[in-house]
Amino acid sequence: MPGPLHGINVVEFSTMIATPTAGMLLADMGASVIKVEPPWGDLWRYAQAVLPTDGRPFMAYNRGKRSMTLDLTRPEAADVVRRLTEQADVILANNRPDVAGRLGIDYETLSAINPAIIYCEGSAFGHEGPDAYRPGYDIIIQAMSGIATAEGKVVNGVPEQIVASPLVDSACGLAQAWAVCGALFAKERNGGKGQKLEASLLGASLLMLGMRFVRIDSLDLGPHREVRESVDAMRSAGTPYPDLLEVYQAQHFQSPGNIYYRFFQTADGMLVVGCLNAALRLKLLDVIGLHDIRFDEGYDQHSQEAADFGAQLMTDAEAIFRAKTNNEWLALLDAAGVPAGPVRFVEELFDHPQVEANNFAVDVNHRDLGNVRMAGPLVSFSDTPLQAGDLPALGEHTDTVLTELGYPPDVVTQWRESDVIL
Repeated sequence: MPGPLHGINVVEFSTMIATPTAGMLLADMGASVIKVEPPWGDLWRYAQAVLPTDGRPFMAYNRGKRSMTLDLTRPEAADVVRRLTEQADVILANNRPDVAGRLGIDYETLSAINPAIIYCEGSAFGHEGPDAYRPGYDIIIQAMSGIATAEGKVVNGVPEQIVASPLVDSACGLAQAWAVCGALFAKERNGGKGQKLEASLLGASLLMLGMRFVRIDSLDLGPHREVRESVDAMRSAGTPYPDLLEVYQAQHFQSPGNIYYRFFQTADGMLVVGCLNAALRLKLLDVIGLHDIRFDEGYDQHSQEAADFGAQLMTDAEAIFRAKTNNEWLALLDAAGVPAGPVRFVEELFDHPQVEANNFAVDVNHRDLGNVRMAGPLVSFSDTPLQAGDLPALGEHTDTVLTELGYPPDVVTQWRESDVIL
């Protein structure tokens, strides 16, 4: 059975992570995705390169696409873009507005060619407001959205970014793929009319903040204003950032004693527990043989006694967990219904039985590298299954796509000789 987006044609003018992720997810769902790269290739190909034009980051976000090269700055490119747009259902792009307009791949130009297209654009901060002009990458958005300070991870007075994975970029890519699917549905219902969509890294990051980005005005407006005023005053006074951060964290102080949602060192490793309600927390206490007086009726959770008790409770729990092995603890926690798991390294997951049983990892092919194992499609469909496609080498499908667009071999050869294509 073909995937749910079989028959949908996508043209992608994008680089880096967020928008390419959207293209890959649409390809997983069966869409035909043509990635248009300059003759020198998407610059992301050269990060952690294992071949001259193939790097691991590019592979992570571009499977299932056909790669064609085209120098969009050349006059010959305009006709190719026109033909691509005429047969497209979806355009994905993440260039700045001035760049897209200069290259002739902006919404106004392409929708004039094909009013039915869905044009999905990724940006850093959105196209309005004082930061709209700024380029933005994951680490910049982590800082400017508050994610870095909300995490509470500070080393020598400096917030530590999340470096293991580009969370904001990935979330924005998911948002774009989600938006495209919604727009395709809307198009079916409104007579085939296309529209422009936009997702931003900043918007995605605010969603990822979850409960931290919820302000109940009747409760929070005053305290939030006090925080803003104190931060603004310290910044105006030139207060060093470590001192400013210390004051801010003091205003958001949490009493010690969290033994319910954290990591513990065991006799031979590390595990994590996640008890998000009172029933689960009581189960954990029963397993480790401790009593938390903060559960007692009428107890003042904000008293100094509660803070002192919480600090001792953490010390006691840590000592108890160090007395048994990971396997011993996990057997006890599983039997009691306490959510827990071992701490693993990424390399342990590629062939892990849980991953294999659910097809969370898949094997795809690369023309020059052979088999590549990577994360599989995010969801499963019972009747229209998703399929992870192969990884495109730079320009691997240029001739095929140009032939499908109606260009004769001599034109393709001429363009290659004059560096319009690779």
